[in-house]
Amino acid sequence: MARRSSLFIRVVEGKNLPAKDITGSSDPYCIVKIDDETIIRTATVWKTLSPFWGEEYKVHLPPNFHSVSFYVMDEDALSRDDVIGKVCLTRNVLAEYPKGFNGWQNLTEIDPDEEVQGEIHLKIEIFGSDLLKKLRCTVFEARDLARKDRNGASDPFVRVRYNSKIQESTVVKKSCYPRWNETFEFDLDESFNEKLTIEVWDWDLVSKNDFLGKVMINLNGLQQDFQEEGWFRLSPGKSKASVDEGNLGSLQLQVRLRDETVLPSDYYKPLVQLLCQDVKASHKQKIGHLITLIDETTSAECRQEVAANLVKIFLGQGLAKEFLDLLFRLELDNTNEPNTLFRSNSLASKSMESFLKVAGTQYLHSVVGPTINRIFEEKKYIELDPSKVEIKEAGCSGLHRIQTESEIILQSAQHLQSYLTELLIAIAKSVKICPVTIRSTFRQLYKRVEERFPENKHMNVKFIAVTSFLCLRFFSPAIMSPKLFHLREKHADARTSRTLLLLAKAVQNVGNMDAPASRAKESWMAPLQPTIQQGVSQLKEFITKLIHIEEKEELDLQKELNHQSLTVKEGQLMVYKTKCKGYLLTSSFKKLFLSLTVDAISFAKTQFSKKSSFIPLSRIRALEKVEEKSFGNSNVMQIIYTDENCGLEALYLQCKCVNELNQWLSALRKVCVNNSDMLVSYHPGVYKGEKWSCCHQKDKGVAGCDKTRHEVTLQEWNDILNPDLEAQLIFRHLIGVRELMREKYVELTQHNDSKSRLTADTARKDSATQLFQILKDLEAAHDSFLADSPNFADQEKNYLLEM
Repeated sequence: MARRSSLFIRVVEGKNLPAKDITGSSDPYCIVKIDDETIIRTATVWKTLSPFWGEEYKVHLPPNFHSVSFYVMDEDALSRDDVIGKVCLTRNVLAEYPKGFNGWQNLTEIDPDEEVQGEIHLKIEIFGSDLLKKLRCTVFEARDLARKDRNGASDPFVRVRYNSKIQESTVVKKSCYPRWNETFEFDLDESFNEKLTIEVWDWDLVSKNDFLGKVMINLNGLQQDFQEEGWFRLSPGKSKASVDEGNLGSLQLQVRLRDETVLPSDYYKPLVQLLCQDVKASHKQKIGHLITLIDETTSAECRQEVAANLVKIFLGQGLAKEFLDLLFRLELDNTNEPNTLFRSNSLASKSMESFLKVAGTQYLHSVVGPTINRIFEEKKYIELDPSKVEIKEAGCSGLHRIQTESEIILQSAQHLQSYLTELLIAIAKSVKICPVTIRSTFRQLYKRVEERFPENKHMNVKFIAVTSFLCLRFFSPAIMSPKLFHLREKHADARTSRTLLLLAKAVQNVGNMDAPASRAKESWMAPLQPTIQQGVSQLKEFITKLIHIEEKEELDLQKELNHQSLTVKEGQLMVYKTKCKGYLLTSSFKKLFLSLTVDAISFAKTQFSKKSSFIPLSRIRALEKVEEKSFGNSNVMQIIYTDENCGLEALYLQCKCVNELNQWLSALRKVCVNNSDMLVSYHPGVYKGEKWSCCHQKDKGVAGCDKTRHEVTLQEWNDILNPDLEAQLIFRHLIGVRELMREKYVELTQHNDSKSRLTADTARKDSATQLFQILKDLEAAHDSFLADSPNFADQEKNYLLEM
């Protein structure tokens, strides 16, 4: 059994931000932190006080996290980025919104006394005689303290306060992982009303000391001979009244917290097997009773999530094509007007969208990526709409003559024709690189639509059915927002964004088979008409080849695809490997090409090098971030693994940005999720100068000074399937709509055709009865596990802490 939490985060937009640049504007971006660890950095939106990001993320993390914070920053090229303000949502606040928090939050100023992090290891004792009771506080160590000095560390000391008496520890220089091992004693007040306060400070020689956090212990009610030891989370100081409340602008956020108890695999087998039987039987019965029930009872607000979970379940069972085929038939049976086919946000449409993202991300990047990169690099001014043409933006033609409106539109049409032609050629040549699962699903869709609308007047409908997904719901959204599909690291500027939008419109027109309605809607797109008409022919030819590829060739491609699918992530990174049994002698990184598969991570000079070294995933023991001061770079991670003699070694990877760092961390943690003997602690520093740079311990083999964070990962579309989690998510959804399904089951039974009622009703009754019994059994299993387990969120000694 596993307990895990997930956060769905959507950073929507900001408004009324203060100007930080001399131009009267700002270049805002957001940093998202989970318990003071940076997880996400949005792209920068340039020269605006009302930025729109629209970036979505899903983070898996331990259930005992405390808060998620959003920092709005202003990017500066020549100096340190300015902090505009922050929004903090605690776990308790998010728990008050079962359907998720969605709204605007005012940004607040950054209070240094509130920006605390880390934990401290304490032992509290009460001892002595009835006449003289003593209070003893032993301060062992702290971890992950805030970095207050320019060297990327702090100089922490502890101040223990009781009954107006104060004692202080020694100062540990340049460490966020200090070890004191000091004891402080006080005569205990008879009333026990005084509180014990342990404060951590950063010592400064010139300026005043910086506050690093505190723990307040409530001694009321504690008895003699009491003893308690553990790690305590540091809390902020007293919040100051914000003078800028409401003056720093606001941030629109969508944040949803989900806690899941994932049972062992055997508990989900009956549910998954029943759903699979329903899909398999649908070919004989012409309808899937359970899938129909799910389709009829899934509301619009959760349809996308349910679709994604079902797609992943059936992909894992090798039944994705059959599942989607069933949904195609359900929608075709309810559609009389071919022009509206798959245009709504039905379960079929949402499932196909999810399927394309899960199975076709690499294909999308291969086809669309080169054209997108070219547009970003060329940054040409392109506009076809006469009402939007700006002469000053277009620049001058030869001999510094200002271009006319017609010249700008003609030149823009030529550039767009070039981009569209390049993209259409890339699509036409992509038959063999299109994943086999996608190709076979499109073939099935094409045949079903052809059977449903066989008339000559509807001869284009079968092509449009394919392009409605491939072009309108896959290629076009990726062209308009390449950042959201990981095609680019940054958002496009206004000029590039307009070019992308115009290209996406052109692709949509091609996908609509140049329908008259599309031409009439935006007549100013007429200059592209010859290229669009040619594109329609190319796209039809592409679809024809796609669905008629020889079976033998498809089997060969399937083998090739299976080989390729073993690769989880790859790319060039800066790599450093320790020498002399782990001693760090230099900080020299080498640029290598990394390839992560489900078995190992390998390193080579280039992507096509024959020689490479590798580390089997089974030997990896930890995957964690490295302190900035270790290499002078904040985007370094380490792979801790065992060598041939079972000794621990470290490999360091330097990434370009925090997003790349977290993506590699997430990918590695996911493929190592079943590794045994993973470390529970690690050193966030490096072993240099015969001591650890983080905690200053001299023994290289000593246990780590910080806890590992294996549970923290970012969800990606191309993640390795997690069948137990997906089954749990479907179970939770079905429990929520169970009564509605009962009502719908009765309704479907009553309206069934009389001739086939007996057979259909019997099959429906059997499957529905099994489903409701399985849900009941799973619900009882969850109740049993929760009753036998302690409250996993209560990790701290809350009965001691003064809240």
